Amino acid sequence: MNSATSTPATPTTSATPLLEVQDLCVRFGSKEVVRHVSFTVAPGEKLALVGESGSGKTLTALSLLRLAGEATISGQARLRGRDLLAMSERELCAVRGGEVAMVFQEPMTALNPLMTVGRQIAEVLQLKKALTPAQSAQAAIELLAKTGIPEPARRAGAYPHQLSGGQRQRAMIAMALASEPALLLADEPTTALDVTLRRQILDLLADLQRQTGMAVLLITHDLNLVRRFADRVAVLEHGVLVEQGPVAELFRAPQHPYTHRLLASRPQRDVVEAPPPPGSTANILPVLQTQDLGVSYPVPLPGWRGWFRQGRFEAVRGATLQLLPGRTLGVVGESGSGKSTLAQAILGLLPHTGDLQIAGKRWQPPATRNVPANQALRRRVQVVFQDPFSSLSPRLTVEEIVGEGLRVHAPALDAAARRQRVQTALAEVGLTAAQYPGLLARYPHEFSGGQRQRIAIARALIVQPHILVLDEPTSALDVTIQQQVLRLLQRLQREKGLSYLLITHDVEVVRAMAHEVIVMKDGAVLESGPALQVLQAPRHPYTQRLVEAAALAD
Repeated sequence: MNSATSTPATPTTSATPLLEVQDLCVRFGSKEVVRHVSFTVAPGEKLALVGESGSGKTLTALSLLRLAGEATISGQARLRGRDLLAMSERELCAVRGGEVAMVFQEPMTALNPLMTVGRQIAEVLQLKKALTPAQSAQAAIELLAKTGIPEPARRAGAYPHQLSGGQRQRAMIAMALASEPALLLADEPTTALDVTLRRQILDLLADLQRQTGMAVLLITHDLNLVRRFADRVAVLEHGVLVEQGPVAELFRAPQHPYTHRLLASRPQRDVVEAPPPPGSTANILPVLQTQDLGVSYPVPLPGWRGWFRQGRFEAVRGATLQLLPGRTLGVVGESGSGKSTLAQAILGLLPHTGDLQIAGKRWQPPATRNVPANQALRRRVQVVFQDPFSSLSPRLTVEEIVGEGLRVHAPALDAAARRQRVQTALAEVGLTAAQYPGLLARYPHEFSGGQRQRIAIARALIVQPHILVLDEPTSALDVTIQQQVLRLLQRLQREKGLSYLLITHDVEVVRAMAHEVIVMKDGAVLESGPALQVLQAPRHPYTQRLVEAAALAD
């Protein structure tokens, strides 16, 4: 079980594999990125292919359908005895979306933004099932209903941007199921979702798998998801299959060191628990406090009333909180709860009602106006975004990215002094020229996800802020990289006395990082208090559901 050459566990559902992959190799030019991978998937079986980013798991799945771009693929991938890698393009087109369907990680990029979801599903039905337009339109609604989308007839007429993240993922699943596939390739189907939505999508896939009898090849780095969903698991490291076997056996007694590291990569609490000493200046004045903070947007009213006036949508209402020096306040809630809107108001990016003070000072209205008083506050509060790849300019070097804030907040520095500050900031987050030759002249695409997030943290730290707003800072990262970034943030907080406003839907990250927590739903704060107390004994039913969903996914 602990090597690529070991014999996979015998499937429980059938002795004859549905899919048999043997000696699969994938290379780009002279670089081999998937090396001699072999595994089987039985009819009705759920196999999880696990590994970090760059391990080759997604490339392995794409290679089965020859969707890996300009890659050179060798080996065999027999589906019901027919080698997919030896088929003509015409033969393979009949298999793609027919016998083998795929659910992608990010439905917003996989769905056509110019077509309604119902029309996109109907298109598959007309192509693969030869249904008439009327038949396919009705079947699309039935498929959406099967995935649990409310008001399926109305949602069929919606465009992707008009659906929530969970609804878009359900629409993707409905499209994949349209052709009644024998094998579903699910590529990180829950990574971008909240913990409760993650559980719902996972349960949906399991229910549909039982109803249809299809097999599922799940591509993921989330071991908690694997434990709950899969029958067997195969672990990939740098393109090599290092271990595979039944889920229960592998989790109980992993054989390979890499599997051990993956299983041990859980967020660990390592924060200064004691509050600031009584009587200290820092204790008298919170670095951040709000009282009845509200944020609203104009929205059109239905019917003829919308001709004459607009309504208001309250994205945040009555939010009261405070953040002390050297502490972390976690803001937890599902998508649409208002937590990111709250963060934008605190950053001075949105107008608000109520009182908001940063170190006793208020944003000068309008908050987005770049007056000197607001510029001074912007130096005190900086932000680290969720996805470092999209938040770092691809056209700027590391030196330009990290040093950009100094041009605004420390314009008197000359080029040499600015470069020294950039090198110091990068060293504080664990990036030095000794480790990465030519570091300052490199571009973001030359770094891994975890390294890019370190660059983003250095960019925020270089202006010496008091507060960091951490907007889902690890949700786009693998479990081992997530653990490294959390440890870095914990160390920086201890060394610099930083205060963190942590925006997240991940209960385990809150448990590891936060001193206090507020729970938001539909723009309102439902519960607040010491983080461990709230998570161990939640009072509000919504908080109880969040904690329960996180525990079930664990």
